[in-house]
Formats: sequence, structure tokens, C-alpha cells
Amino acid sequence: MTEIEQRILSALLDMEQALANIQTAKPKPNLLEHFEKIEYLTGELPRGTDRDLLHYLHKKSYEKARLHLQGRAAENAEGTCR
Repeated sequence: MTEIEQRILSALLDMEQALANIQTAKPKPNLLEHFEKIEYLTGELPRGTDRDLLHYLHKKSYEKARLHLQGRAAENAEGTCR
């Protein structure tokens, strides 16, 4: 896994944690910051990046992107895009 992919995985996990605690968090997390960070990092991926990962990130399929980065791509359900 490249450094940028590690940073994307970390950002995805941070966002999932924020979402998991949203009901009880005070103050409420700014989810827009999480989305913007993931978008920025996605834009930093080099040419030749895995096509499936790019697809998941561009389609905002963040759980699928996380599973892919964690080496658990087989757990991804077939989507409707293909």
C-alpha cells in the first residue's frame, strides 16, 4: 500500500468513527471536512492506481474503498455499475 493509500484508509476510518458516534457526539462532527479530505487525497493518487479503488472513491463507495484498501475486496458486494 502506498503512502497516499494509507492516508486515504486513515481518512476513511476517521470518517466511519465520526459517523458511528454522531448520535452522542457534542459538538457534532463536521462531516464535510471528512469528505473534503477524502476528495483531496483521491486527487493525489498517481496514474496507474488500481481502477477498482478509483471507481469506489469517485462513486463515493467509501465502505468498498476501505475494504479494498484493507485487502478485503472479496467482501464487497457486486454493485450496479457493471
